[in-house]
Amino acid sequence: MNSLNSEAFTLFGQHILWSDMIGNLFGLAALALGWRRSLWTWPVQFLAGLILFGAFFGHLTGSAGKQAVVMVVALYGWWQWQRGKGRGEDGHIAVRFATWTERAAMLGAAAAGTVGVALLFKAYPTLSWDPWPDAYIFVGTVVAMYAQARGMVEFWFAWLLVDLVGVPLNFANGYAFSGFVYVIYGALVLWGMRDWWLRSRNGARPVLEGAPA
Repeated sequence: MNSLNSEAFTLFGQHILWSDMIGNLFGLAALALGWRRSLWTWPVQFLAGLILFGAFFGHLTGSAGKQAVVMVVALYGWWQWQRGKGRGEDGHIAVRFATWTERAAMLGAAAAGTVGVALLFKAYPTLSWDPWPDAYIFVGTVVAMYAQARGMVEFWFAWLLVDLVGVPLNFANGYAFSGFVYVIYGALVLWGMRDWWLRSRNGARPVLEGAPA
């Protein structure tokens, strides 16, 4: 992993690491695969998390921890989509809007989780340079991936909210390529949101809501 943490090139005065670049390109590919409702979104996301874990480990422990959680949630998403594979009319995972109860639960978990993680980061300053925004991104990413695993259109809204903080935080911490990729994420999220929204309105029956495997 040492070679992956070496500098690839300099862009606008920012030093781009190989691990930062490769990990985020895999993350971008995973998001595109999620848009297409491909099961491969999850192993690609796992690989992105593994590479970025190596990029952050040792100097941004909180960010490395986030990637470890991302890998766990990617495994959960793979399991969920395997169970629901073929539920949509086109042979892919069906998508739906979350119920109001699910939305309230995700918002509550995001709020409580952000406060809890931020307080942890503040108690152990070596975990993060920016406790509150880092905690927000950490928890927001987990909530977004959970919603994706459950086939919820709200997954895209959660990613947009993560982007709003992720772009400036990555630039501030010297991860310029991550910042640029988050900008591209924003455009991809808007397209993906439209696609999932339309599919949820086109009669796709609910998926992963108490249905047997």
